[in-house]
Amino acid sequence: MSNSSSITEFLLLAFADRRELQLLHFWLFLAIYLAALLGNGLIITAIACDHHLHTPMYFFLLNLSLLDLGSISTTLPKAMANSFWDNRAISYYGCAVQLFLFVFFISAEYCLLTIMSYDRYVAICKPLHYGTLLGSRDCVHMAATAWGPGFLYAVLHTANTFSLPLCHDNTLDQFFCEIPQILKLSCSHSYLREVGLIMVSACLLFGCFVFIVVSYVQIFRAVLKIPSEQGRHKAFSTCLPHLAVVSLFVSTGTFAHLKPPFISSPTLDLVVSFLYSVVPPALNPLIYSMRNQEIKDMSKNVAHGRKHQ
Repeated sequence: MSNSSSITEFLLLAFADRRELQLLHFWLFLAIYLAALLGNGLIITAIACDHHLHTPMYFFLLNLSLLDLGSISTTLPKAMANSFWDNRAISYYGCAVQLFLFVFFISAEYCLLTIMSYDRYVAICKPLHYGTLLGSRDCVHMAATAWGPGFLYAVLHTANTFSLPLCHDNTLDQFFCEIPQILKLSCSHSYLREVGLIMVSACLLFGCFVFIVVSYVQIFRAVLKIPSEQGRHKAFSTCLPHLAVVSLFVSTGTFAHLKPPFISSPTLDLVVSFLYSVVPPALNPLIYSMRNQEIKDMSKNVAHGRKHQ
């Protein structure tokens, strides 16, 4: 391939050549995808059907489940199809669409997790002002500030990445189209523009991370001042799931994009990408359900087809 204009497709070479391993990958991805669909689908249905759950916390949780379904549906179905049919190709424009959607959902999710930390901060530290600061209209506007910047962020990254001249090859050592893998194919120093954009984005994400940390420092200080043990336990139970999801999302995503180059390898890159792109959407429903009795009860009713009383 002499340049990007002659590339009509990319080859995703993350999977082994042996047919048995390809089918193993297919069944593994299928199980994870079905678990993510079931878990996030139950949460979305439970929150939508039960008016008792029409609160800011559950509204943001519904948005989180939508983003999780979007991100995992962007990568796994194509990976499963390639494994099952022993095919490694994805079209040039298909790769661009996949990259755009994945960056959109992931970046919007990070913004939403930041907003959810603010929701918990107001609920614990300023409970008397909770209804005023987080009214229904305010919640919609805050959710829009997560989805909107995520869209713009994805447009910038996708346009910048696919404007680069690509001349090294058309093979990606990954199971989906990922920005670092495409940058490796660039034959021009113009790829530094995308690197610069990633660094600016990293600074913004670090700012969100600092906001989350400061919020939870204030939350823990407020919780420790609650006189009753039962009150402290109830307050912690509403915060720990979100904190666990943030920790999982930030740790996997940060290591994926900021790991030192000298420890990089195709196998390690594949494992890390799997951890940050597939594991959080599948585990988030489990994390929230384990610590939330209302979600567990309503999900059971939805699963058994009974109307919640």
